[in-house]
Amino acid sequence: MKLEQAIKQNSFSQGQRLGLNLIYTFNWIKNKQKEYFSPFDITAQQYNVLRILRGKHPDVYSTSGIRDRMLDKMSDASRIVDRLLIKHLVERSVNKADKRLVDIKISLKGIKLLDAMNPSIEKNIQKLFERLSTEEQELLDQLLDKMRG
Repeated sequence: MKLEQAIKQNSFSQGQRLGLNLIYTFNWIKNKQKEYFSPFDITAQQYNVLRILRGKHPDVYSTSGIRDRMLDKMSDASRIVDRLLIKHLVERSVNKADKRLVDIKISLKGIKLLDAMNPSIEKNIQKLFERLSTEEQELLDQLLDKMRG
């Protein structure tokens, strides 16, 4: 769908159109993510934290270490970890070297959830880009990296 149809506006400069298109597409992707994370009862941010922790498993991360690696830098990593604790998807312990810090690691239940989600997530991610050829996907990826400098 063309941006003009989606937001019912026809007149903007090229820079405005591109900026609006990026924002609109970002929100479109976020809505799609909600659809495919919902059956697993987690959010995109919780999924991101679980992936970060699985990548470090069996080692631990501090909440500040998690925050540094998160895709959404404005997320409250501590609250996300608290929600994952309630679901028994992560484990928390006091850091042995510095008692003021807490160590977070993914639980066995968290690993099993990610394993169960993987085929569905992979399929849905591919579906987001199905209208683009492999070459177009690579070009878009390169252009986004270039745009951010």
